[in-house]
Amino acid sequence: MPFTPFHLGPALAIGLPLRKIIHTPTFIIANLIIDIEPFTVMILRLRYPLHGYLHTFISAIIVGILLGYFMYKLEKLLHELYDELLLTPIYHRNLKPYIIAGTTGTVIHVLLDSPMYYDIKPFCPLTINPLFNPELTIIIYDLCGLMFIAGIIYYILLLIMYKGKH
Repeated sequence: MPFTPFHLGPALAIGLPLRKIIHTPTFIIANLIIDIEPFTVMILRLRYPLHGYLHTFISAIIVGILLGYFMYKLEKLLHELYDELLLTPIYHRNLKPYIIAGTTGTVIHVLLDSPMYYDIKPFCPLTINPLFNPELTIIIYDLCGLMFIAGIIYYILLLIMYKGKH
């Protein structure tokens, strides 16, 4: 993905309909957080691959678990905001919805990026990327764009339905 905004499509289109099962704010952040790596590399002009260790499945799962735990700890502080934004219709009282949201979001990020970038090694320590297939780039972009539109429409409908009830 050329930068994080394209990852918002899957985050919204998947996360919003599943907001009773997973913690949607965690899922949205998880879909985006992996791109801290290329952003840091570019901003600091590091001699490091744009898509390094964070763009591996092992690291994505670790980051997802840590993010899920962190978001779980922040829940009491941020729950009212999430409620106001209609992101969490129920109060998730255990850690499971956060961990699931964190790990699936980060893994989806790696899955979407792996076909498009030769420098990603998703199965590290293996040095090959069997998922690399640049012919899928346009399809992935289109899919993420369509998912973004679907997610926005879904969110607007949530807002309309909520407003109609209150």
